[in-house]
Amino acid sequence: MIISEIHIRHLIEKALNEDLKDPFHQFPTGDHSSLAIVPKHSVSEGYAILKEGGCLSGLEMARRIFQYVDSTLLFTTECKEGTWYDKGTVLFQVKGNAQSILLAERTALNYVQRMMGISTLTYQMVNCIKHTNTKLLDTRKTCPNHRYTDKLAVLHGGGLNHRMGLYDMIMLKDNHIDFCGSIKKAIRQANQYRAAIKPPIPLLVEARDMKEVYAILEEGGIDRIMLDNFSVDEVGQAVKEINGKLPLEATGGITMDNIRDYAETGVDYVSSGLMTHSFKIIDVSLKANLG
Repeated sequence: MIISEIHIRHLIEKALNEDLKDPFHQFPTGDHSSLAIVPKHSVSEGYAILKEGGCLSGLEMARRIFQYVDSTLLFTTECKEGTWYDKGTVLFQVKGNAQSILLAERTALNYVQRMMGISTLTYQMVNCIKHTNTKLLDTRKTCPNHRYTDKLAVLHGGGLNHRMGLYDMIMLKDNHIDFCGSIKKAIRQANQYRAAIKPPIPLLVEARDMKEVYAILEEGGIDRIMLDNFSVDEVGQAVKEINGKLPLEATGGITMDNIRDYAETGVDYVSSGLMTHSFKIIDVSLKANLG
């Protein structure tokens, strides 16, 4: 995954401004709770503690947020993203200007908690299929303006990223095919289109039943078939019929309860939006170090 430093800074700036700037200009800018009672030049230390077990993600975003607020803050950690940690683990420490720590605290923790929720659910789903060769993919069902961090959390949980957006893949889904007129016509037109653009982008086509699978095979010229809302038995049939001619992806309705069954059919990929739209945040708290 490639992301620009400018984009990350833009995400952080927007997130911090939600706390600091009144969009209706009725109140002055600032963290008035800290400004009211915390001495301007006081130095303090805090630590982030995990209140339940989970797969770590968001650590680098937290570091960037604290240092965006105040480059003199000292952020230290012995933890690594993509690793499971138990309740009570200290994820990181931060030391420096007390007002700066308090200003950055909630934004940093929000990212860690959300990203850990995604990475933890991904980790659990990947663990269900680790005995197979099937890979777990995410989807575009992410929080608006947070696709990068949502998908990064999937990677930390051991999953793989599907397309990042509409710009890096041609994916012909049911509505595309219906609007075009037929699945074969849609494939032909998509191949004509992608022959004229650079860099080259992959072409994936969704099939709603075995009839459409056969039509895709007859037309050819694609990179992967997506088996949309196929039952486990139907996916197993498709795997046997295709017999390695093209990669296959089971998509639609993939959950913790059935992901193992789908993976055991031998399908190459399973994709699910569950990790980024149905996760539970992992509770993390920042405490003052008074020792």
